[in-house]
Amino acid sequence: MKASELKKGMIIKDGTEFYIVVDMEHRTPGNLRAIYQAMLKNLLTGRVNNRRFSPTDTVEKADLETKKVQYLYRDHSGFHFMDMTTYETVVIPDDIIGGAKDYLKENLGLELLYYEHRPVTIELPVSVELKVTESSPGIRGDTSGKAMKSSTLETGLKVNVPLFVEEGDVIKVDTRTGEYLGRA
Repeated sequence: MKASELKKGMIIKDGTEFYIVVDMEHRTPGNLRAIYQAMLKNLLTGRVNNRRFSPTDTVEKADLETKKVQYLYRDHSGFHFMDMTTYETVVIPDDIIGGAKDYLKENLGLELLYYEHRPVTIELPVSVELKVTESSPGIRGDTSGKAMKSSTLETGLKVNVPLFVEEGDVIKVDTRTGEYLGRA
């Protein structure tokens, strides 16, 4: 497919690496020809880089197979998921999961993406509900705007939350940005 057809959220293949398009911008600088500035995130390493494409450049769209799975648990061999159609257990190593580990909670339903019958990455839901396990008491003072404090969630993720959130509360967290969305 042509670079002009790239959209945010698409997964492309470059050599042996897989990238998700985080941001895509069409630019026409002065009298020069148009270019597409893409921000690509490597699915395996999590590294983000910028690439420029000409509108006529071709990119290979990754032909990924999607399977619905449920997260079970983690041990020394990796993260264990259950395929919801065959009920088989799939073990995914830590390097494929990456930063998504902070959002994995037992019995969480998500999608596992395969390339040539090999798991490549997981696709989390947009938001997850996690319990606050540690939170400092909220002290109101001279604040302008939203007053926030740091809290630790049941998965070990640290998130800034409003002052009224206390230990034991269940909150919604955006898996794309890691930000507090509200109480569950």
